[in-house]
Amino acid sequence: MSTQATELPFPVLPKTDEGKRICQVIRVKPERLDEYKKVHAAVWPEVLGALRKAHVVDYSIHFFEPHNLLIAHMRYIGKDFDQDMAGIADSEATKRWWKLTDGMQESFVPGATGSESGPGWWASAEEVFRMEG
Repeated sequence: MSTQATELPFPVLPKTDEGKRICQVIRVKPERLDEYKKVHAAVWPEVLGALRKAHVVDYSIHFFEPHNLLIAHMRYIGKDFDQDMAGIADSEATKRWWKLTDGMQESFVPGATGSESGPGWWASAEEVFRMEG
């Protein structure tokens, strides 16, 4: 039996499990898709700043055309999730952003009325698989 290490045919990457992974889903109104993409091509710096201040990193939103879904993925690397999310909600720029974008979306959350109030706006998606390293 050889004790030499076998080289794998692919790179082994370091673990990427830093922080809490979050995935959320919402429907974009088809007639508002172009507008949604346009505003997200130039997200306001104050909105991005509120996210960074709240320890949100690696945030991306993907569009899945067959069902008009927006799928968001981000990582939270802070220590007090509820407090940091409240900080985002308290941001005046974020409130204006939500007023702009909420009307472009349809929530899957029962009883949802918008990003600023109610039981939530984007529906949380359960992670069922993760490959690390």
